[in-house]
Amino acid sequence: MAASDPETAQRQIDEIDALSSIYGDDWCVVDEDERIFCIKISDCLEQPKWTLCLQVILPSEYPASAPPIYQLNAPWLRGQDYIELTNSLEEIYVKNLGESILYLWVEKIREVLIEKSQSSDAAGPNIEKITEEIDEDNEDDYSLEYQPVQEDTIKTLNFVISESQEDEELPPINHGNPISDRRSTFQAHLAPVVSPKQVKMVLAKLYENKKIASATHNIYAYRIYCEDKQTYLQDCEDDGETAAGGRLLHLMQILNVRNVLVVVSRWYGGILLGPDRFKHINNCARNILVECSYTNSAEESSKQLGKNKRVRKDKKRTEH
Repeated sequence: MAASDPETAQRQIDEIDALSSIYGDDWCVVDEDERIFCIKISDCLEQPKWTLCLQVILPSEYPASAPPIYQLNAPWLRGQDYIELTNSLEEIYVKNLGESILYLWVEKIREVLIEKSQSSDAAGPNIEKITEEIDEDNEDDYSLEYQPVQEDTIKTLNFVISESQEDEELPPINHGNPISDRRSTFQAHLAPVVSPKQVKMVLAKLYENKKIASATHNIYAYRIYCEDKQTYLQDCEDDGETAAGGRLLHLMQILNVRNVLVVVSRWYGGILLGPDRFKHINNCARNILVECSYTNSAEESSKQLGKNKRVRKDKKRTEH
């Protein structure tokens, strides 16, 4: 079937409309022209323990004769977990050749997250789920309340520098201008990185600063371009602010930045900000990326992102 077949194009449009209607705010349009979409998937609607972001690029031949090009983003998704999940998604595609499969993919991922949640219940409460819902009456005890949380978070993120890591040079760290809103303060930090080891070194160095270590959340994301494989090594961390890390990573993808780590510290002031907190996190990150010359403008970078995605898509087609 030809790439420009109107029936295939209409089926794709119908599927996108349906998914947008089904998943609401969890469905995100990254680049409509390039047909790049992302959906946040959780094990449950309220107080999720496990989340994953599925990003897809829909070729013009999908669903008739080509699969979606996809990427799975989750800090915990590694090794065997990753292999088993990707195998499941590819098996769904093979069993449903020529059919719309994104809904099946999303629900399969949700099923995996639910199983993971159920198997981890015995481990006790999840400290990464500390979010905005903090009683204002606890504001006076703020610094004391968050000390044990910060300590456990460091253990969770495994900020341990091995002897081999100490041989690498610590990259320079830049600090952006703070943004304050209703007694909450947000500040971004940026460092050039070319390896996961340098990411850990920068995070460990930041946590040596008592002010940063006492922040309610230290959200981060990084993107490292692997020249030999012509792919990106990237990851993100919510640090208790659900979905914030994924949103930050999406911003960096849209701006098409590479070889950089961005950390946004947020000190909670006792007043709930709602969705505005995500706006401040991304604005802090965008500002420091522009200040450090990683991008000139969102519009130019979005156009460049579309070109790069098209190149990678053509390359994947050639490889298969």
